[in-house]
Order: sequence, then C-alpha cells, then structure tokens
Amino acid sequence: MTEGTLAPNGLPVLTDREFVQFQQLIHREAGIWLADTKRALLIGRLARRLRDLGLDSFSAYHQRAVEDPAELVLLLDAIATNETSFFREPLQFELLADRLCPAWEAEAAAGHRPRRLKVWSAACSSGEEPYTLAMLLHDRLAPHGWTIDILASDISTRVLDKSRAGIWPLEKTRGIPPEMLRRYMLRGTGPEEGRAKAGPAIRDLIRFARINLRESSYPVHGPFDAVFCRNVLIYFDTPSRHEVLRRLMGLLVPGGYLFLGHAESLLGMSERVQSLMPAVYQVAGAGVAA
Repeated sequence: MTEGTLAPNGLPVLTDREFVQFQQLIHREAGIWLADTKRALLIGRLARRLRDLGLDSFSAYHQRAVEDPAELVLLLDAIATNETSFFREPLQFELLADRLCPAWEAEAAAGHRPRRLKVWSAACSSGEEPYTLAMLLHDRLAPHGWTIDILASDISTRVLDKSRAGIWPLEKTRGIPPEMLRRYMLRGTGPEEGRAKAGPAIRDLIRFARINLRESSYPVHGPFDAVFCRNVLIYFDTPSRHEVLRRLMGLLVPGGYLFLGHAESLLGMSERVQSLMPAVYQVAGAGVAA
C-alpha cells in the first residue's frame, strides 16, 4: 500500500517504509528499539496525534516530529511504556533497608562519610519508585539526622507530571506497608474520595527532571550513592544498554549501588562491580555491605 492509504478503521495505513523510519527515529532519540511485532502498538500510540494534527499519513507525522522538537517529545511520551508499583521487586527494598542503610549509618557514625544521601530514580514513571525510596529512606535514616536527596527523572513529560502530583487511586497503595501508609500518605476525602496523596515529609525529598538516558551526558549533579534504573533497559539494544550502564556507573560514588530490573543484568561488563543479589550491584571502590 502507498503512504496515505486509509485502513478500514479510518486510520492511515503504516507502510513498511514508515515503520522503519519510526524505528530509526525512536532508537536514535531514546535508545528504544521497536521490534517488527510492535507495529500495532506504534499505530495505536500515534493515532491520536495524527487525528489531532489533521495529518493523513504516518510519513507526514514523522516529518513533523523530526522538524518540531516539542512534537518529538510528545512522540516519545506516547511510545514510552510506564508500568510500575510501590515497593516493586520487594527484595531489593529489603536489601536497601536492612543492609545498605545500616552500613551507611555505621560509616557516618565512624566519621567516614557525611549524613547525606543522594539517590537517582532514573526511569521514575508515575512516581511509585521515588516515593517508595522516600518513605523507606526517611523511615530508616531521617531519625539519625540524615539529609536525603532523591532525583526522579523520566523521558516522558506526561508521567513526570503525574509523579510530581503524587496522587494515585487508593488501590495503587496496597503494596505500601500499613505503618508507612499511615505515616506518609494522605487519604482523600470529599471530591478526593478514593485517592491518596504523598504527604509533605516525602514530597520534600524528591526533585523531578526530564532526562533522556540516550543523551551523551546527563544534566545531573552527582555523584550518587545509589542509582535505580529498573525495567527500562530491556527496551534498549545491547550497544545502547552498555553505553547507558557505563554512564550510570560513572555517576556513582566509589562503593555506590546500581539497581536494575529483575530481567536486566551487567552481563558482559561486570569487571568493575560485585553482585549483591540478582540485579543489584556495587561498583568498585569500597567493601561490599555486610
């Protein structure tokens, strides 16, 4: 079929040439490689923008995204997959609470480090991960006088807006331990019935930024004690994944920690790190937390 042909549902047909154009653009800008099986996903995610702009072909929309940086951001927003939950992969948070926080406090008590912690949630989606970190770190370290600084970033402006708002349906909070839920979340009443909002104690620990992990450098002020980059690198091809991981490890303090998703690893580039558990690594430069 030719570009501009309409399918029975009234949407333009996505030709092979157009699909390759989007594959290459999205990979170049975001590091995400859309497999051939993602054609339907691409059509579904971009259809609304074509209708809103009154465009009659995917080729025309591709040209618009190439020429208009604001539209390119909207394109990447539409493609980004944002699935998350509070205390997702709980064993990692148990490690953070039961091993790493006590190790940091012991170092501070011995005068080997300041009571200041910097953590980056590098693909924060709608905010469940950074707010989980804020609850856990405030609970374990704030009573000892620690300053906690959490950077939450994502490529999607849409989900960053949700993350900044810090409001979720009540059912999304089921993964939060009851005591933390009572301490750190506000339950909506009246028109806000059925929703929960992050309280000020944890909101004040988090700052937000749009960051594309595919960029050659990141507008961040490190180094970080820990970086969480979970369940996003699975969408990158191997060279892009290794490139991002090298940059992230370079932003960690000696002995800092890198948290990946359960389906991700440092296979093939583990010479600088030691594994603490599946998908959690400590970079060279200090003893592993006992």
